[in-house]
Amino acid sequence: MTDYFRPIPCADPAQPGDARPLAGGWCWFRNVEWLRRDAAPRVIPASDVPEPAVARLTGTRAPLADLSFVQPTIMGILNVTPDSFSDGGLHADRNVALLRATQMSREVGIIDIGGESTRPGAQVVPVAEEIARTGPVISDMRATGIATPISIDTRKAAVARAALGAGADMVNDVSGLGYDPEMAPLLAETGAPLCLMHALETPATMQDDPRYEDVLLDVYDYLDARVSQAEAAGIPRRRIVVDPGIGFGKTLAHNLALLARISLFHGIGCAVLLGASRKRFIGTVGQCEPAGERLPGSLAVALAAIGQGVQILRVHDTAETLQALRLWRAATTGTHPEEDQ
Repeated sequence: MTDYFRPIPCADPAQPGDARPLAGGWCWFRNVEWLRRDAAPRVIPASDVPEPAVARLTGTRAPLADLSFVQPTIMGILNVTPDSFSDGGLHADRNVALLRATQMSREVGIIDIGGESTRPGAQVVPVAEEIARTGPVISDMRATGIATPISIDTRKAAVARAALGAGADMVNDVSGLGYDPEMAPLLAETGAPLCLMHALETPATMQDDPRYEDVLLDVYDYLDARVSQAEAAGIPRRRIVVDPGIGFGKTLAHNLALLARISLFHGIGCAVLLGASRKRFIGTVGQCEPAGERLPGSLAVALAAIGQGVQILRVHDTAETLQALRLWRAATTGTHPEEDQ
């Protein structure tokens, strides 16, 4: 039976002598929650955890696409789609998209551009159309001097190749290499970093009664296996980010279970990304139906994740999230941060 070790993180400025760094970042831990599928959870000292597991939990994450994970990173969402759940159509015009990208470049560490909606029930967009939506915007960004790293949010290798050729730096695959068999060879060939996300089925069907034996451990096992698959295809673990896929084939209870113990995913040995911005569960818990009015709830979830050492926040409201992060850092360290993003 597999043992899982979830670090119990702390960001207090006073660290005891036996504190272990969490993923080389701003949090530390002394104890872990020992999880098994056949036993009740137990809290044990970090000193009782096998050394290989400790090494994955503590090791500093390698920089990706000029991003360092010593401090949290904001990934700004730029959907050039007509039908995304929160901002569909807002940036479908090429000039409007470039204007938003220019603004975000002053606020974020990386910009994530998507040309296919992955909202529940969304249908597949043809490859040529997805390239036509994303490629010109990426080219425009580079032509106008925007140097901020760019991630292409796609599950299709042809779209990823076109985006990388236009100037993108990273691929964010919501299918976790499960949609297009050509994606892994492309990433091995180009050396581009990869974000692997967990999802059940496809956007068209993922919310049709999703079920798990244990959502936390099932999602962990899935991502761990996909990272191993990527390694076997020639993509080193140091170039991989993992995302538990909040809202992708999950109920409200599933989402909350993942968020409460998201520090478990540091055990995979990769940087962790959270994409919860404006999602339906925030509206449900926060009692706010319009997606565009879920900023307070989105910030609350983001800061809770940062408190568990999550390295990347994928968000719509970039300026507001940056301000919240600056204040979180100042309030937890007692100092005024001299540099951000």
